[in-house]
Amino acid sequence: MTSNNQTSGDRPAANATAASGFPDALLRGYLEYRDQAHRSQRSEFERLAVYGQEPKVMVISCCDSRVTPESIFGAGPGELFVVRNVANLVPPYEPDMQHHSTSAALEFAVQALKVKHIVVMGHCLCGGVKAFLDQESKPLSPGDFIGKWMTLLEPAANFRCDPVERAQDPQLAMEYAGVRQSLLNLRTFPCVRILEEKGRLSLHGAWFDIGSGEMRLLDTETGEFHSAADLA
Repeated sequence: MTSNNQTSGDRPAANATAASGFPDALLRGYLEYRDQAHRSQRSEFERLAVYGQEPKVMVISCCDSRVTPESIFGAGPGELFVVRNVANLVPPYEPDMQHHSTSAALEFAVQALKVKHIVVMGHCLCGGVKAFLDQESKPLSPGDFIGKWMTLLEPAANFRCDPVERAQDPQLAMEYAGVRQSLLNLRTFPCVRILEEKGRLSLHGAWFDIGSGEMRLLDTETGEFHSAADLA
């Protein structure tokens, strides 16, 4: 039985919650979201539900739980098409009839959603990058997939970058190089390359410092990263 201030549809029965094993923190977070954020933007969500999404920007980011593109860029619902994977990597164009999640998302964003910008965003102290750098002393993973995925960084390990950058902070240098390599791989996709050449699609590199909140952007002419604050 529910109280006068709470209907049966507001909260699931306690026994149902316990039986499902659904994390309480997530349930509480959802209810708060529904009652506050979603309710305050109800008309916008209804519009998105009826007319669909039309994001102008695709962000390829790491699946690290500390890096959330929508929050970092202050984006609202429907503004960003986000793909997250280990170490924010883009594989090269390989139409081999295998399963390619990132490539499929990229194809959908470019050809169906017709995004105007693609941002590859790395971040500080990336666990995937660290594992790649330490693989000689410690294997990447005993599993079946992560080791193969991280081989996408092998070309980036030899990527030309400032020797001082590499000597001062090998981890940071590899994070930068991974972004640069992913941008090169993006251009192996015909749909990306053709639209970029026509000026209808722009590619960008970025790097985010979790602790300080600093964003650095890649200068496409010099290949160097500079503070986004200096460009504001």
